[in-house]
Amino acid sequence: MPTDETESGRESSDGGDHPDYRFTLANERTFLAWMRTSLALLAGGIALEVAPSLGVRGVHTTLTVAAVALSLVLAVASYVRWSQIEQAMRRGEPLPHPLAIPVLATVIAALAGTVAVVLLVR
Repeated sequence: MPTDETESGRESSDGGDHPDYRFTLANERTFLAWMRTSLALLAGGIALEVAPSLGVRGVHTTLTVAAVALSLVLAVASYVRWSQIEQAMRRGEPLPHPLAIPVLATVIAALAGTVAVVLLVR
């Protein structure tokens, strides 16, 4: 097993150092967790589409499209984030600030709030 000295001295094809493989694998696991969240949002959007109408005109379609669109955005953002972190680790730079986290939290809270209001009004 290579030591930290030999591992950090190897250069990758992009000119940066190879990071410790444990960090690379942790980055990959995080990416896969974001992809699971994206798939869950996609499944939720599909479930909303096949479920009976919520009774409030336009809300059903809006929630369905919002869940599916957020799934798409999250899938793309998770790949971009994975790539940014991988490059930062190879260059020995600080990790970039995660923009997707506050966006995801805000949109999911808005979706959940809308569903709660619609269910209470029904």
